[in-house]
Amino acid sequence: MAPEQAKPPLVLSNLVTSPGDVSRVKRELTALEEYMQMQRLREPGTPIDRLPKMSRMLDDLAQVNAINLLHESARRELEQFIDDLAARAPVVHLSFAADPSSASLQKLVLWLRQNIGPNVLVNVGLQPNIVAGCVMRTTNRYFDFSLKHYLTERRNFLVEALKPAQPSEEPAR
Repeated sequence: MAPEQAKPPLVLSNLVTSPGDVSRVKRELTALEEYMQMQRLREPGTPIDRLPKMSRMLDDLAQVNAINLLHESARRELEQFIDDLAARAPVVHLSFAADPSSASLQKLVLWLRQNIGPNVLVNVGLQPNIVAGCVMRTTNRYFDFSLKHYLTERRNFLVEALKPAQPSEEPAR
């Protein structure tokens, strides 16, 4: 008898970026599970309802992990993974002066997942008073990469640079 190969752990899709996305995928998975339960209970010969619409996020999550959502065990495994994410995944809060483009946000999430952890989730907020840059916050750290913070730190230098050059007093002859 050949030894069973260890199944690789589930990974998070690049489309699932925030705790809200995790909740959305969880709701869709629950709806799919309820639909499958209803189909098992229906009487033979009655018309079959359509499958619930799956979002691109859930579809991509299943595809990345090579999961067939029609199998109950695969749905249970994915549901457990999603529950663990919702409970334990590290969340980074990023605040920008304006909405970041989805492409730049995807690049940022990808970088965070490669350098911090594969299950990092990102919450994005707006703070127009930071002017430019961003503010990053985790449960125990705060990083301010904003233009406002940069200028505030260099206030004395700016004040000195803006002072008019005072003519040197030369002794009268």
